Amino acid sequence: MPALPMPAARWRRVLAGLAVAAALLLLAQWRPGVARPAAGTAAPTRVALFVNGTLGDQSFYDAAARGLRQAHDTLGIDTRAVEGGGDPTRWESAFVDLVDGGDFDVIVTGTFTMTPLVQKLAPLYPKLRFIVFDAAVDRAQCRCDNVYSVLFRQNEGAYLAGYLATRLGATAGGAAPTVGVVGGMQIPVIDDFIVGFTAGAQAADPRTRVLRQYVNSFTDPATGKEIAKALYAQGAGTVFQAAGGSGQGVIEAAAEAGRWAIGVDADQYLMYSHSNPQRAAAIATSVLKQVDVAILRALTLDRRHALPYGHTESLGLASRGIGLARSAPVLAQASPALLAELDRVEQSIVSGQVRVPSAFNSPASAP
Repeated sequence: MPALPMPAARWRRVLAGLAVAAALLLLAQWRPGVARPAAGTAAPTRVALFVNGTLGDQSFYDAAARGLRQAHDTLGIDTRAVEGGGDPTRWESAFVDLVDGGDFDVIVTGTFTMTPLVQKLAPLYPKLRFIVFDAAVDRAQCRCDNVYSVLFRQNEGAYLAGYLATRLGATAGGAAPTVGVVGGMQIPVIDDFIVGFTAGAQAADPRTRVLRQYVNSFTDPATGKEIAKALYAQGAGTVFQAAGGSGQGVIEAAAEAGRWAIGVDADQYLMYSHSNPQRAAAIATSVLKQVDVAILRALTLDRRHALPYGHTESLGLASRGIGLARSAPVLAQASPALLAELDRVEQSIVSGQVRVPSAFNSPASAP
């Protein structure tokens, strides 16, 4: 049965409360002295988020904007979200105008496509502070003492999702499960999701067949839907999407096929539960990349003069920067045995007993 829709206002309050609570957990686990903030940094009063795309994806970019709103509400700082739009050729001029305008103390932006611009501009604007999320500047290429980078170990969360996907596909007859994964583009951060998902799926059952395909876009839900339909037709019981806005098509295909989808970045069950309960009912869980929490945490530490500018950090399961959403009925109403099994798998990753393979290795500290 589809879940009853949650009123929009209540849904926003739930997400807001979760973001603040998770940020407090991250702050509590941050170790002072791991890295020193840049000398002379001042508490932020004006913060701009530059989105190299458009808002409304109900995933990655919306999570970033949510973190900015939470910073405004909880820290009392002035904030502004700037959309770069769908044409990458216009991002550089828009970003340069934002940086050069002198209207902000802190510029927040994310993804690997923006790091070359940050590397070029940060040394030219030493009094401006930059926060880069889901990517890291190459500190061998620039003197970026005014840049803080935060990465996510998304492979860890995807491992849990893959493990669950195989468990959902287990049959009484013992046939080998088939699962699928749809990536937005073949780039390292997306491949990191796929590598982790595949490892988790096959840890649950080595016979698991993992189907994978790329949309080659983060803004093409129609193609995402067609790819997902093809994967379901090939026997996939669950399809995980790491595809940004294109993933909306995967969720739509799951709802129409009566199969499971796994969301990404934000708790997409909660996001759909008030607007489209049919799609929400098809979402088993979501791999949470806590972009909103990371941004709120970074701005909170910046306000305390404690953000380690000049350094890169990496957030994973242990620091609650990555996780598996448990709001959807699949896990909210799961058997104690399944929940205990997932907890054991998660703890094995946190403890280091299980080393989740990655599409890349990043030199970053893990708070």
